[in-house]
Amino acid sequence: MSHRVLNTIWKYQNQLPTVAPQHRVLLGEGQTPLVRSRSIGASLGLNNLYFKLENLNPTGSYKDRFAAVLVSELNAKGQKVCIATSSGNTGAALSAYCAAAGIQCILVVVDGAPLPKIRQMQLYGARIFMVHGFGKDPAITTAVFDELENLCQTHGIPLPISAYRYCPSAMQGVQTMASEILETLEGRVDHIFSPAGGGGLTLAITRGVLSEKPDAGFAKVHCVQPEGNDTIASALRNQDRKASAVAASTTTVSGLQVPGVLDGDEVIANCRKTGGTGYVVTDERVFAWQKALAQKEGIFSEPAGAVALAGLEDAVARNEVSRDETVVCLVTGSGFKDMASVERNFGLPPVETVDVGRAIGLIQPFL
Repeated sequence: MSHRVLNTIWKYQNQLPTVAPQHRVLLGEGQTPLVRSRSIGASLGLNNLYFKLENLNPTGSYKDRFAAVLVSELNAKGQKVCIATSSGNTGAALSAYCAAAGIQCILVVVDGAPLPKIRQMQLYGARIFMVHGFGKDPAITTAVFDELENLCQTHGIPLPISAYRYCPSAMQGVQTMASEILETLEGRVDHIFSPAGGGGLTLAITRGVLSEKPDAGFAKVHCVQPEGNDTIASALRNQDRKASAVAASTTTVSGLQVPGVLDGDEVIANCRKTGGTGYVVTDERVFAWQKALAQKEGIFSEPAGAVALAGLEDAVARNEVSRDETVVCLVTGSGFKDMASVERNFGLPPVETVDVGRAIGLIQPFL
């Protein structure tokens, strides 16, 4: 068991809820690579840009850290059903870990969740219900959370939502990401850029950073949101104390369509404690950086995983990051999660079927 623990988030078991080793559900979550930029950093005028590749977790996103803890806790309690909500990645993660633990997973997913994520959940054996307007309309979104919370309380089971407001203990699994970053870079980190929908990930990073109590000050944790779901970032930058729900989430970046506040207020407070601020980016820039990550760095990210990099671009333009500072951008999920976005946004050419002679002729100009 000790060998397996070293290769998962349970390496940091002193930071996690107490779960006996025999009840832990391990799929190889955590300990993801932190790779140095080969190209994009230089193009932005930065010498020390790193990418935290959470797309390489077992189900392709950082949500596996959350699910590993949550399902291990369910397993320890002998619970046989898990009811949850998801915009995609949380559902995929919970579906996989529940499958490994022999727990039935039932998911209420946001309106318009990408089909590849839905299919991934279904293949793991989850039952899926999509609610019209959920994740787009704040009133409907709140109603879904309230109704499910009441249902789960009635039956004595938790409602796994990847937010501290709902599942603070399981979100400790996400905090291990900060521990890994600081350990790998020996604490020498100046900026961490995090994408945000409801803010749970960004809050987890701030909590992980603030818990380290370094001698040389904290890494500044910055909250980056698409302009169609700006509930936290502008408030953080404008010195407001409270996040604000939006009437409707209009961003096309899947996974960040969370119009309610959720963890937003605490994100603002904690980012300020680290010295961080907020950045609002356009969907257009997000998709441009998604393509750049693939073609310049070999990193296939889903759109949400390029949001942090779009925020860094803004920070550089504002002269809020300097050349020799160490910067980490979180790449939160795999591009395979949202292939429809690839088809829709990049105008990739059709693949022509030709005979071998024609193929050789077409290759020659590249030599």
